[in-house]
Amino acid sequence: MATVDARPIIASGAEPFETIMAAAGTLCEGEDLVVIAPFEPVPLEGVLSSQGFTYDAEDLGGGDWRVTFRRPS
Repeated sequence: MATVDARPIIASGAEPFETIMAAAGTLCEGEDLVVIAPFEPVPLEGVLSSQGFTYDAEDLGGGDWRVTFRRPS
């Protein structure tokens, strides 16, 4: 499993997309990528879904979200 906390990246004014996609690219079949973000990353969910990932989005409260993406087996 890999985890990317996008909150500090976004807070610094940077874009976390490349970091997240690089982490997704390192996963083996059946492995998870957890992304923590200050909003539900709907565009990211669409991009990774189009690459075959499934996901589960969880509202953590206070605006934060944890989305678990799973690379298909």
